[in-house]
Amino acid sequence: MARAALFIIEGFEETEALCTVDILRRAEVEVTVVSLGDSEKITGRGKITVFADAMFGEIKDKEFDMLIIPGGTIAYTEHEGLLKLVKRYHGEGRKLAAICAAPAVFGKLGLLAGRRALIYPGMEAWLEGALPSNEIVETDGNITTSKGPGTTVYFALRLVEILAGEETAENVAERFLAQRLV
Repeated sequence: MARAALFIIEGFEETEALCTVDILRRAEVEVTVVSLGDSEKITGRGKITVFADAMFGEIKDKEFDMLIIPGGTIAYTEHEGLLKLVKRYHGEGRKLAAICAAPAVFGKLGLLAGRRALIYPGMEAWLEGALPSNEIVETDGNITTSKGPGTTVYFALRLVEILAGEETAENVAERFLAQRLV
């Protein structure tokens, strides 16, 4: 079974986080929701409070098949522990994913140079060195990015495809009444 860590921080985008977790768990991906705050209780951009499965300190040395960062805020770019972990995973060629404002983390670390990537419209300056994409979801090498809340289902289904295979992604999409991107 594939394992993923999804990070939440004060002001995170609830749709991107919770829908992604839901779709991944439907695909039987083991997802750990990780708090980057001072407690397991984190409030999102829409004032929805979520209880994380674990604190960052509890998982920083655990191994995952993918790290996922939902958007809503660029506060992720200020969490030194997350930046260090993302940089390590990238250096090992491991899978990374971010949506909305969160690809700013990859841009800040210089991971997008020469790669196709997406970010929430108007935030393109954070993608220094990236090649612009007109797709809804973009996977270039080990990095997957997407634009925002309205693209979350497509983003999550792409992550299912990467972590659990195309057949599983098709099955989850069918049960979720969603179409996959081709």
